[in-house]
Amino acid sequence: MQSLEASTAATPPRTAIHLALAAFADEVVGTLARLFVYVGTLVLFAILALAAVGQLPNLRDDERMEKPGWAEASRSHPAFALSKLDSSEKTATYVILRHPEGGRRDVMRWTGEADKPVAELEIYREGGEFDVARPATADLAVQMGLGAATALEQAGLIDTKFGPVVLFRPTDAANGTCLGYLKRSEEPALQVSGFSCQGETLPARRAAVACTLNRLTLLTSGNEPKLAEFFAHAELKRRGCDAAASSDWLLGAANAQLRGAL
Repeated sequence: MQSLEASTAATPPRTAIHLALAAFADEVVGTLARLFVYVGTLVLFAILALAAVGQLPNLRDDERMEKPGWAEASRSHPAFALSKLDSSEKTATYVILRHPEGGRRDVMRWTGEADKPVAELEIYREGGEFDVARPATADLAVQMGLGAATALEQAGLIDTKFGPVVLFRPTDAANGTCLGYLKRSEEPALQVSGFSCQGETLPARRAAVACTLNRLTLLTSGNEPKLAEFFAHAELKRRGCDAAASSDWLLGAANAQLRGAL
């Protein structure tokens, strides 16, 4: 039979067991706490990531809105002019717009009674901002003072010192409507466009557009020798603005082929 001392020695003290259990419990609690912190951190990162993804479209829109575009260049000098028919004629306004990617627009406007626009001529020298996929007539309706959704149809073809120029008018045009026009050049990269409300009849309005384009001259080409060459060649084909000559500018055979809405 075991003695009392041997039995006592074989049984661990209750204090040691309690300490071991307490240490184990502390370890479990600590592990769970770290696990909760880890999971919570992951959830927080996930929420932030979803919020950031949700804001990306808005950020892109803000970036596009803040991206600089066309701005008036008040210190630039006019590069074009119209030769005058008489000493009293003058350009109402001449505005120069520049784009950070290299484009330049020289815009001449004329107004009549109550400052109502009667004609406009724009020479657009393309830069890196030019979108080759955008239709050349996309902005012509707005330029004519019409809504952007206004449908245009071709209204004939006139011959100018720059070659054939296509005319446009609204599809529901009345007899006295203004005529838009557009001429593109690949070399140099140039676009001449505008509108004219001058003249009571269609032939008179067509002749007015042709006269305007034939009177367009280059004042300075800057560092663009191809532009100077383009205008020099055009001057060799320059014609007057008298009524007899204007009738020869109308290419009737081509007009029938150009009818139809755009």
